[in-house]
Amino acid sequence: MQQAIRNIRQTVRDQKPLIHCITNPISINQCANAILAIGARPMMAEHPLEVSEITRTAQSLMLNLGNITDARMESMQLSARTAKEQDIPFLLDAVGTACSTLRRDYVKTLLHTAVPTVIKGNYSEILALYRESYRCSGVDADASLDTCTVDHAAISLARSLGTIILASGGVDIVTDGNRLYHVHNGTTQLSQITGTGCLQGALCAAYLSAKPGLEAVLTGCAVLGICGELARTDRGSGTFLCNLMDALSTLTDADIEQHLKLEEINLEEP
Repeated sequence: MQQAIRNIRQTVRDQKPLIHCITNPISINQCANAILAIGARPMMAEHPLEVSEITRTAQSLMLNLGNITDARMESMQLSARTAKEQDIPFLLDAVGTACSTLRRDYVKTLLHTAVPTVIKGNYSEILALYRESYRCSGVDADASLDTCTVDHAAISLARSLGTIILASGGVDIVTDGNRLYHVHNGTTQLSQITGTGCLQGALCAAYLSAKPGLEAVLTGCAVLGICGELARTDRGSGTFLCNLMDALSTLTDADIEQHLKLEEINLEEP
């Protein structure tokens, strides 16, 4: 897997793919800078009259439900349809689906248009997509949820939808329904600045342009987690954010080899 991660990172640096992101204004700057830091090119177009054209020229697409608006809902539908028609990999970040019926229902509608290559959410958001009755307050995950519970939800969703599920948290859970991985990299400081979950989605989307599969998602999780560890500081959140961007732009293969904490979980036959 380390070799796959190295190859994916190098491909992105060599090819400089265009990554189209329809995301929220809270995290848009950090997502764009993160994509630039790893060697890709961000495009943050969201007007309904241009998104299909932009998506058609991109190598991958990220859709993010944070701070949802009517215009972005329309644009995401158009971009998802274009991505399906053009066979462009895309990631859906299901922000807020555990606390908003609007967003949860919107995901269902979007799935009728096109099933994303990857569906991402925190533990609560993934559980909410799996279990109709589940609710949580705000966009933060319920700290009481354990990996075993979320493993089951993620595997079931991956199998039923035929997609990759990323459940982000203290341990990132990544599965395609046949394979299950836990990424143990990261730091609590990542949760002390806004938009790092969205940033993770942007990284995964960028790496999907190189290899649209589970390995790309693991690469995004590993890169953010390791860079978070390298960025840790006692000086405060502002310094941490600067350190994080520096780490994203200077991360080496040796850093990954030294720090990667990746666990493959054996699955029973479905």
